[in-house]
Amino acid sequence: MDAFNIFFGLNKWDGSAVNEYGKAVPDKDHPQATELFYRELQPGTDKEWRSGLINSCFLLGSVIGALVATYFGEKYGRRNSIIVGACIFIVGIFLEAFSLPNYIFISCGRIVAGIAIGLNSVIAPTYISEVAPAKYRGTLSSCYQLMITFGIIIAAAINSVIWYKTNFKPAGLANAKETRKGHEEDQLDNWEWKIALLMQLVPGIGLAVLMMFLPKSPRWLCSKDRDEEAAEVLAKLNALSTSDSVVQEELKSIQEDVAATRAAGSSSVSELFSSVVRRRTFITFLMQLFQQWTGINQIMYYQSQVYQQMGFTKFTSACVLPIINNFVNFVSTFPGMWGIDRLGRKTLLVIGAIMMTVFHLGVFLCSTQTQKELDSDGKIKVSSTWKIAAVVCIFCFVFSFAWTWGPVPWVYQAEVFPLRVRVKGAAVGSLSNYLNNFILTFLGPYLMTHWKKYTFLLFAICCFLAWAYAQFYVIECKGLNLEEMDAKMSGKA
Repeated sequence: MDAFNIFFGLNKWDGSAVNEYGKAVPDKDHPQATELFYRELQPGTDKEWRSGLINSCFLLGSVIGALVATYFGEKYGRRNSIIVGACIFIVGIFLEAFSLPNYIFISCGRIVAGIAIGLNSVIAPTYISEVAPAKYRGTLSSCYQLMITFGIIIAAAINSVIWYKTNFKPAGLANAKETRKGHEEDQLDNWEWKIALLMQLVPGIGLAVLMMFLPKSPRWLCSKDRDEEAAEVLAKLNALSTSDSVVQEELKSIQEDVAATRAAGSSSVSELFSSVVRRRTFITFLMQLFQQWTGINQIMYYQSQVYQQMGFTKFTSACVLPIINNFVNFVSTFPGMWGIDRLGRKTLLVIGAIMMTVFHLGVFLCSTQTQKELDSDGKIKVSSTWKIAAVVCIFCFVFSFAWTWGPVPWVYQAEVFPLRVRVKGAAVGSLSNYLNNFILTFLGPYLMTHWKKYTFLLFAICCFLAWAYAQFYVIECKGLNLEEMDAKMSGKA
């Protein structure tokens, strides 16, 4: 949003205007003055650095949140930790929305909000896997990714409506150059981006309140010698009485697992690298690393800039295509929920990596052609099959990711570790996710500005490496109990 960019010094505006293709338009007295569409913002000081920092600080906070998740999850329980995370998120949103006009201040607010997301990204999948019946565990765990994609659609829709109301053919644009002469630093109405940020309070408060009505993890309750409460929770989850054989058998299984964990002593981080567990640790770490280096967030964060570079109008790039892309992301999660327990985790990773490699190459090749589709005066042609083909490849890439590499890493890390180190293992995966996400988000503006189409070639290579990793290193854990998984991970089966 223009006001956001000016407020935090990312851009300046002297009153100039551009048409829908980003081309400068004549002055107001010219007959073609009706071409006035948008404000022509000029890059501010260190724009790439500031933009990358503001975006990536959220992920830096998420790294911190993932690191403290183990302590909160084991001491205070899964449910209570999620509530704490939601409250931290609310504080972060207020800090962002009412930030001073300095990119450092909003970056601090995003770090606080990021801490909450990092914390809950570890605890939420673990909580789901511990309350879900075994036969539905994978499907219900993948709902985590489904709700993320649904949230992205809602956010994109809200932002598009606000952007359209305030940035599409803004009032007084024809006379803006005169009124802003010598006042390029003057700010616009900042409520547009403040409202967009404050809308996040709805899911933040909703999560904090509604989690209070959900049960605590029965496995965590047993680990704290609260077996009666655990039995009541299991009965509630299975819609049975506490005396039912199904409830008692599940309770007994959990109690035996907890007893075995205690017999081995308290867990430590070093145990993640023991002979039995270390392969799971490395698989989880690398799985989340490759998930980010597929380039998914590079597209989701900076897709409007990508579409504009391909030759689409600013309105199409900022509103229409992002919503379509986010809808594809949401709908594509359903095949993943179906396939994760039927096809298996490893199979989805292998299929997804191959598909993403192909479509990244498709975007790269099509983008090479779109840069040639220019008129003699430099105006981008509206009709171009190449740019449409490039966007289709992007949508197909998002589809390939959303039903494979989107949900699988979160499901895998939540179920592959023994109870004794489950939260610590999940924290390793989330730490890898956010650390690599931070790196790519920080570099994003630079890549989009200087590498352009070659960014997709880089990600195609990364997806190919992800295929090799999934094909030759990942162990399938579908349908395995804890003992079978231990044997397979340690090479004894």
